[in-house]
Amino acid sequence: MNAFNRPLAASAALQNFDSSLHAAPSNRRQWLAAATGAVLATQISTAFAQQNFPTKTVRIIVPYAPGGGLDVMARLLADQLQRKWKQAVIVENKTGASTIIGTMAVAKAPADGHTLLLTSEATITSNPYLFDKLPYDPARDLAPISQILSLPQMVVAHPSITANTLSELVAQAKSGKQAINYASYGSGSLPHLLFGGLKLRTGIDLVQVPYKGITPAVMAALGNEVQLTLAGVSGAQAYLTSGKLKALAVANDKRLPEFPKVPTLQEEGFGDINPHASWFGLFSAAGTPPAVCAQIQQDVAAIGHSPEFAQHLAPRGFTPVFSTPAAFTQFIAEDAAQKAKLIRMIGAKAE
Repeated sequence: MNAFNRPLAASAALQNFDSSLHAAPSNRRQWLAAATGAVLATQISTAFAQQNFPTKTVRIIVPYAPGGGLDVMARLLADQLQRKWKQAVIVENKTGASTIIGTMAVAKAPADGHTLLLTSEATITSNPYLFDKLPYDPARDLAPISQILSLPQMVVAHPSITANTLSELVAQAKSGKQAINYASYGSGSLPHLLFGGLKLRTGIDLVQVPYKGITPAVMAALGNEVQLTLAGVSGAQAYLTSGKLKALAVANDKRLPEFPKVPTLQEEGFGDINPHASWFGLFSAAGTPPAVCAQIQQDVAAIGHSPEFAQHLAPRGFTPVFSTPAAFTQFIAEDAAQKAKLIRMIGAKAE
């Protein structure tokens, strides 16, 4: 039975919670094995790739609708890469089936770097555990090129919540004096993983209310339709600054410079149920020559670290990363292990 077909009931997962902290799912082993190979591959000279790539139009597949953060980032990169490569670089939005359609188009494409995937963590480290079966295996069929960005998440609450930290919220919920609902954007989404884990971990009553996306979820908390959600800094910062929302914790490994007084989940004692930051990553089909992947990463990183590009990132609350293929592969292995643990713990399934 493979990693996609081992869903555990929430109760069973909770009983085995401590041991699951040290369990490495098969997909994690695949990513780690790939990371070892990637370290060796990065030692290969990129001279051949630089002379021969790209030789034709490069397509960047975005498995989300036009206009969102991923689409904007893809078009910014495409414009700069086209200038650098002297070849056409186009963005194609292939939406549907929880990003599966667009991802499959890249997984089945020729392994030459001319078809790229720009997607979020949901595609790579959540879908394999939410779906009983996928038409591809991200660990086997995709070649990680670079983690482009990180989008730190914050637990935000309507001001009607008197608690100022997550631990205070738990104490308030246990008193039973106020019903607490939270907005998610579907089963297995980052808010669902965090608050579903918090509910099982503490025994408090939290009710999930799903919305169609991050922005509607934030608007629901703003209007007190729900009391909590998990949101990126860019989507909540204006409301936090104005006092229309309040921040209880940061789902990050350290406090955010913009909100130095807001503790991390680890500081609050809930690091084990941290769903991690959202992120954008760039991939090609598995089997793409390592020298080609290395060249793409280097060219994208050069663009990403330029002052011109940086001015587009800061207003959106994006943290630039632009990691190497080897570092990105290692990062995916760690993120996949955490997502698998939380998804199994709360019994989340694709809708």
